Order: sequence, then C-alpha cells, then structure tokens
Amino acid sequence: MDKCVVRQAIKEVSTQNIIGYEILFQTNGDDLYSKTENSAADKMINFLMQNSGKIFSDKPTFMTFTPSLLFRNLPKMFGKETLVIQIEDNLIVHPLALPMIKKYKAEGYLFAINDFQFSPKYFGMLEYTDYIRISVSGKDEKERTSLDNVVKMAQAFGKKCIATGVNGKEEYELAAALNVEYMEGNYIAETLMTKANKIDYLQGNFFQLVGAISKDEPDMDELEEIISRDAGLTYALLKMVNSAYFALRKRTASVRQAIVTMGLGQLREWVYMLSIDEEDPTGSSAEILKMSFLRAKFAQELTGLIHKPDFPINKFEAYMMGMFSNLEYMVDATMEEILEEIPVKDEVKKALISYEGDAGKLMLLILAYEKADWKESKKLAGELGIDATTLAQIYMDCIQNVNEIWQALTTDFKRKEDSVEREE
Repeated sequence: MDKCVVRQAIKEVSTQNIIGYEILFQTNGDDLYSKTENSAADKMINFLMQNSGKIFSDKPTFMTFTPSLLFRNLPKMFGKETLVIQIEDNLIVHPLALPMIKKYKAEGYLFAINDFQFSPKYFGMLEYTDYIRISVSGKDEKERTSLDNVVKMAQAFGKKCIATGVNGKEEYELAAALNVEYMEGNYIAETLMTKANKIDYLQGNFFQLVGAISKDEPDMDELEEIISRDAGLTYALLKMVNSAYFALRKRTASVRQAIVTMGLGQLREWVYMLSIDEEDPTGSSAEILKMSFLRAKFAQELTGLIHKPDFPINKFEAYMMGMFSNLEYMVDATMEEILEEIPVKDEVKKALISYEGDAGKLMLLILAYEKADWKESKKLAGELGIDATTLAQIYMDCIQNVNEIWQALTTDFKRKEDSVEREE
C-alpha cells in the first residue's frame, strides 16, 4: 500500500504545551478519506491492526473515523483515555451514525467535528462534541468572518476550538485573532522550536559530554571524568541507572559502573535527555527532544535501506545527524557553533547546515515526511533508492521505539529506604 502516516502535534495556545497528536493518513498522494468507504476502512484497519500499540503516546490521539470504521467498532481497539474520535460530513449525514456516536459518548469517548458548518445536521451533533476543528488555510475575508462566528458559537456552547492548517505566519495570525484554544499545522512545529528555552551549555560540562559521547569510539575514562566533576551530571546518571528500569540487584554509586550498565547507546539518549528544561519538563523543550529522537531513529532505519555503495554516512552517523538536527534549539548556540565543538563527519555537518550531498537528501526526506509532503517524500526516497511504500511502517516502528525510550528515560526515580551501597 502506497501510504503516508504522520503524527502532527496539537498545541494549546495559552500554555504553548502539546496536548495531543493527530494521526494523518494519505495514500497515493491523496487524503485516505477521499477514497471509497470500503477501501479506506480496509486499508486503515489492516494498518492499525499491525500498529495499534505504536501510535499512542502519553497524550491523546485525534483520529478521523469514516462510517465503516465506526460501524466496525474500530475505536474499541483504543482506550477512551487515549483516543479522540474525529467525525466529518460523510459520517454526520449517515442515517445510522447518531446511535453509534451516542453509544461511544456514553462509554466515555471524546469527539471532535472536522470543518464545522452552520447547518442543522452539524448543530444536531453539538451535544456529543467536545472539540470543533476549523481549517484556517487559504481563507478569504468572507470565510474568515464565518470562522469567527463558528468559534464564538462553539465557545458559547462550551466547546474547545482547534485551528488546523496552520502552515504559515498568515494562518497563525488568523488563528490567534479567532481566539481558538488549540492550533495544529507545520508552522506550529516550527514555532515550537523557536519558543523553547535555550540553555547556556556551550562552554559547560554538558556540551563537553555531548562531544565525548558523539565520537565513533567514546573514551570511557573521558566520559567518567566529565561526569564525575559535575555534581548535577553525577546525580542524574546515578538516579537513572538505579531506577526500576534497569532493575539492578545491587544499587551503585560508581560513575564508571553506571556507564557500563547503561551502555553507550542508552547513555547517548540519556545525555540528550539532559537538555530538557527542568522547569518545563513537558513543554517545548521536551517536545523538541522527542522529535529529535524520532528523527534520529528514522534516519538510522532509512540508512539501512540505502544500498548505494558511495553513501557517505553509516547508520550511527545517520542517527547522530537526526539527533543533532534540533540541537541548536536546545542550547544557546548556532548549528555552525555546535558542529565546531562536536566530532562529526564533514558530510553530516554539510547535511545539517545546508542539506548538501546524499546525507542532506536523507535529512530533507525526513523533514518532508514530517510535513506529510508525500510527493516530495516519494521523490527523495526514489533518489536514495528507498522503496517509498515502506516509509509509513518504518515511521510507525520508530514512533514506538521513541515512546519506549521516553518512558524509560522519564521514569521517576523512587528512593528506597536502603542507602546506596558504594562500589569501588
């Protein structure tokens, strides 16, 4: 199946925090829901049956359901705490839809209406709706006035409004003027990164640790020295390695033993985790880091599918490229300054700064896929020798991997009554 499945963040305007994600489906360059009912249902069911456990994170997932999907009880695959059922005109006008909507609503599921219109059939659904979604893309003055009326009406009925299609500054300003509660679109992902609180680590131990862990063959003595001379790093490492995730039979207070226990792969992920703003652990900086993990894993997996003998980077270097792609938004430095301090291959530097070469093409593929630009994704995949039909499944597998990493790295350390036994 020639498909594209993308997860897009939904941001709360008042707090600037991510409150959930919409799962977008496309096939052959078209919106999946524009296909025939049976075709859409069959394709979605087959895909979701294989990936139902990979889609969801710790935040609600918004997903559009056609009549066939709803009548086949597909929402039952997901918990009511994690799913928001989105409905469109094709479901609203269906004569059998209302009883099903009432049933799911009674069971505790939340509902959102896509592209609400002023007509009796839409007003009849307000009673069961929690969110009103309006597209702000490409609207003229008359349409903007209509959107303003929709938002005021929805809020008068106690409904929350989500502005979708916020793909540029003009749409962002329109959504802000409409006073919606939430926004979604490519521009939101970009502004997330400009809103993150940068941390002045450029000359500190953290940045030296990033450089040391990024080498092809990290030096254990160097890692131990950098961590040991910083009380904060030492505490954070020991807190992580003594957590329930590692289930050590014997607690450790040795930095070297902690490094050995974690292994270099998990140690790298832990180091990037440290860049989260401790005063805002669920805000913009956390969301950027999740995106970095996803890009890193996606780049690594895609590199394994590139069979060009002259491809300039290996899977490890591709992982680092994806991870570093957002680092300038996490630390107080430009990408050029960051890459001067970190021992990465020239091809990776060129890819990150100016998207040069085949490595740059891989980075562009990842960015195009993030934006659900299927045409560009397919073109770039073809140029790299990657079967474009595999992208969606690889992306979903990477989401699952990132969710597992995130859960492990953010698990709260519960101190036990017994003291830490020191090891020499």
